[in-house]
Amino acid sequence: MLQPGTLWRSVAQAKRRAVSRGALQPVETEQEDIEDCGIRFLVRRASNLARKAELLTPNQAAKSVDPFLPYDPMLFVAHASQTHSILLNKFPVLDHHLLIVTRAFEHQETLLDPADFSALAICMGESEALGFYNGGRDAGASQDHKHLQVVPLPLASGEAELPVGPLFRHAQLSGRIGVVPGLPFCHAYANLESANWERPELVGELLTAIYRGLCRAAGIEEREAQAGRIQSAPYNLLLTRQWMLLVPRSCERYASISVNALGFAGSLFVKDRTQLERVREVGPMRLLREVAVPA
Repeated sequence: MLQPGTLWRSVAQAKRRAVSRGALQPVETEQEDIEDCGIRFLVRRASNLARKAELLTPNQAAKSVDPFLPYDPMLFVAHASQTHSILLNKFPVLDHHLLIVTRAFEHQETLLDPADFSALAICMGESEALGFYNGGRDAGASQDHKHLQVVPLPLASGEAELPVGPLFRHAQLSGRIGVVPGLPFCHAYANLESANWERPELVGELLTAIYRGLCRAAGIEEREAQAGRIQSAPYNLLLTRQWMLLVPRSCERYASISVNALGFAGSLFVKDRTQLERVREVGPMRLLREVAVPA
């Protein structure tokens, strides 16, 4: 089990092992900044994203195959808890990109619970990081096995905060939950500054309660299904140690450009220059608006 204060040392060790064995396949990118609506969006153009499909075997490429049961031991970092493991993302665009995976199968559309948030808190408690969740295929999830994700901050060298950070300074709250006027699509926002990240179990309970409040505010309902308590619609969830944001989704992509939760942090990824120029032409904020739900 992961010992307190050892996460990033364990990540570095796992990365060295995975690179030496060829298990880690970083996606090389070139970054460009696109200004839109007062936000400097980070847009990374992948130079070898097409290699991801080439590296997958036919069984791995099939949606029915679960890459986390069993997981690749070369990508294993540590067990976060009795219920969750920490793995390296096999195809990282951002360095030290972690997956927090349920040790027993749970569907990606089941609602998040205190065990999920406690495991996430363990990974976010040591240093500033961005946690995120793609709630379903139409929200950018590539696998049906429940997994949260964490990337260290900042997202780019020399950046003091996330691209969307300036907007959040103008959030309008009613109690803990509210909205951000600069986001032109349905969403719900919460302040987390009172959370005690040194107590993962306690903060897990708090984050779960706030998450459920955000779901209600954004119109995401709970439904009973064979898989358990599932969401009524796809959504993205993002959080730092200061805030949490939930964005319902209408679709997974705009034209051919896929968008996951990182897009709503102000960080987009495109496969080639054609997609980059399309983002520049349309504007990143309109792109996000098109894949979200109207306000």
